Amino acid sequence: MSTAAQYQVVVNDEEQHALWPAGALLPAGWRAEGFAGTEEECSAHVDRVWPDIRPLSLRRSTAARAGGEG
Repeated sequence: MSTAAQYQVVVNDEEQHALWPAGALLPAGWRAEGFAGTEEECSAHVDRVWPDIRPLSLRRSTAARAGGEG
């Protein structure tokens, strides 16, 4: 019986999400988001929780410009 590879969802300070092999050391600047499962499950989770894929700094900059106009 073969089991599907397990992944975890990780996130960085820019709120960018990625899939990372479960149990593997995380690269600098990334932390576990708290969701783990198969690649398909993790991808579906990321699609649900990260609808705006722009980095946090860009979202803040865009919001500040929009708020400063008008």
